[in-house]
Amino acid sequence: MEWRDEGILLSTRRHGETSAIIEVFTPEHGRHAGVVRGGTSRKIAPILQPGAQLDVTWRARLEDHIGSFQVEPVRSRAAAALGDRLALAGLNAVTALLAFCLPEREPHKRLYLQSEQLLDLLDATDVWPLAYLRWEVSLLEEMGYALELEACAVTGETDDLAYVSPKSGRAVSRGAAGDWADRLLPLPEVLRGAGAAGDEEIAQAFVTTGHFLSAHLAQDLGNKPLPEARARFVDAFTRRL
Repeated sequence: MEWRDEGILLSTRRHGETSAIIEVFTPEHGRHAGVVRGGTSRKIAPILQPGAQLDVTWRARLEDHIGSFQVEPVRSRAAAALGDRLALAGLNAVTALLAFCLPEREPHKRLYLQSEQLLDLLDATDVWPLAYLRWEVSLLEEMGYALELEACAVTGETDDLAYVSPKSGRAVSRGAAGDWADRLLPLPEVLRGAGAAGDEEIAQAFVTTGHFLSAHLAQDLGNKPLPEARARFVDAFTRRL
């Protein structure tokens, strides 16, 4: 069994004395693991940094074996991330969430392209938080937890939408919320792709997307805790406000 693809390095861990096991996210083969022989060497270890873009060739005797990777660097994103605390936290959040929620060996081409584009924006600090928010919304949709924010779930109205139902992920208007408003999640305009997309609105939107990541996606994956890297990124972002 053999294939070649290009992908994003999600994680790496030591395997034996000189090798490493890596996980990559590729457009054609999804999240895929394999052994890199000599992965801890001075030559290869610097290449195996989370977020790196790699050209990978996977080989195994049988399809269900873990197999081995040969890797070639395409581009590193370490320089863009290491120079900025928020960028580094964001890179770690993206790779951790992908490793957490993607099923093994299942292609998600649309999400892959969005993830690659997002990571290539790491040094664009002025637009990156908004791009990351849109990526989280897309991640939820790809995993089956799409937010429905076009009309009120109670009245069908499209005006004055101010909340999101924490159960259904559907919008609720201010008038329909009534006494239930304090039990609903915020729906800032930025979450609907409108408004000025200020940092405070983006921070509000992270509360809503975070709820569905932890209370729905993570629970359905065996009630596992959401990766701490996501909370560290949101904390780094909100500290700037």
